[in-house]
Amino acid sequence: MKVFINNRIPQIGIDILKENNLEIITPETENPSYEEWLENCKQADIILNVGGKNKYNKEFFDNCPNVKAIALFSVGFDQVDIAEATKRKIPIGNTPDVLSRATSDVAFLLMQMVSRKVNYNVEKVKSGNWKDFDALEELGQELYNKTLGIFGLGRIGFEMAEKCKAAFGMNIIYHNRSHNEQAEKELGAKYVTFDELVQESDIISIHANYTAEQAGIFNKETFEKMKPNLIFINTARGGFHNEKDLFEALKSGKIWGAGLDVTNPEPMDKENPLLQLPNVCVLPHIGSATIEARNGMSKLAAENIVAFAKGEKMPTCVNPEIYDN
Repeated sequence: MKVFINNRIPQIGIDILKENNLEIITPETENPSYEEWLENCKQADIILNVGGKNKYNKEFFDNCPNVKAIALFSVGFDQVDIAEATKRKIPIGNTPDVLSRATSDVAFLLMQMVSRKVNYNVEKVKSGNWKDFDALEELGQELYNKTLGIFGLGRIGFEMAEKCKAAFGMNIIYHNRSHNEQAEKELGAKYVTFDELVQESDIISIHANYTAEQAGIFNKETFEKMKPNLIFINTARGGFHNEKDLFEALKSGKIWGAGLDVTNPEPMDKENPLLQLPNVCVLPHIGSATIEARNGMSKLAAENIVAFAKGEKMPTCVNPEIYDN
């Protein structure tokens, strides 16, 4: 079988594919056009998708009838029309667990950077604007005993909550599609409605899988319900928040600060007004950017492909119902 990989991955995944006699196709150019990408996909039996903005929807599947499986180099699967893939019995693999710690580390890092206005203070040093002591200039806030609200308490959200509980004695509340009994038992986490999450949290951290129905769920109306000391953290997908509304909420003081590892669109424009605010920190989507996490993702993505090629179930499949009957 032929496997098209649209971007480079750690060698461990490549080795696994080669050891199992799978033929690898890669783009001829570094930034292939949509047409070049589609042409490569048409030649492949399996796609290993690494980043990129191209969608796997009905149009794609109609144009690429030879594609029999897709392995995603990510936990999120919003690039794929899962219903359409399932209808065609095409398994979609993803890479959960292996990046949970790394991504939660970034959320934890952003929370601390925003709380102490690190970006503002680093820039003050770099620009030579470090002046005499001022007891009231751009003060930060402490995180001890605050309430952390998790939107989407899955594996990554649990890791974030666990860190915040251990480091700062935080009270954990969460909103989820279902109850997380492990978090309630081990962390004393409390399930709340979305409105309660928004109104009661001192920090909100997003860790949910993104769907189109949740586009802009954190918007002007939502921000107006939040505490003025609220720190907003998003390491999931930029589509969750309305960027213009977030900027206005920060600038007007309706909320206290924001830390983003994801934006909409990505990359963020360097002239974006959010980058000029002292209470904002933006990172270039580095949640899983550790050697350990990326190696784990490469290995798991390759294992999903090998399992499919052998006629077995993918170890981590987003739509396992295709294996029913």
